[in-house]
Amino acid sequence: MADSSEAKVISERVSVAGQETKPKPKKRRRLKVAHPERCIGCLGCMFACSRVHTGNVSLRDSAIKIQTQGGIEGDFRVVVCRGCNDPPCVRACPVGALERKPDGSVVFHEELCTGCGQCQDACLIGAISLGRGSKPIKCMHCGACVAFCPHGVLTFEEVPS
Repeated sequence: MADSSEAKVISERVSVAGQETKPKPKKRRRLKVAHPERCIGCLGCMFACSRVHTGNVSLRDSAIKIQTQGGIEGDFRVVVCRGCNDPPCVRACPVGALERKPDGSVVFHEELCTGCGQCQDACLIGAISLGRGSKPIKCMHCGACVAFCPHGVLTFEEVPS
């Protein structure tokens, strides 16, 4: 009998003209600020992010930032990694702690990081902040924040190959 992982792979295969084909590769997705005008500054996305990735409910430990533009009467600005095609944060890291994968995603290798902050300085939109131990906090495009946004400000988009 096939185990559950084998059964899943088999069930995902597509039959074309009686021939079995391999499952389609999973496409990379990234977070998109789809409707910034809907943001009411509830900070639910920030709390969800920090809770999922650090276990703490902390605005400081969130990879997504909600900022006001123009004080209390102004609009809100959502600052989050945009998943650049040529990420300046990766180029700025002198030890390779930030690495761009072939699929375009950027991963953080904490064990390599020296906490120099050059990635934070290099990010053009200010989406990287330094957390505890001067380690960068960067969006991993996991989607935890999307589920906690009550007004549909955040969505996922597929990234073209």
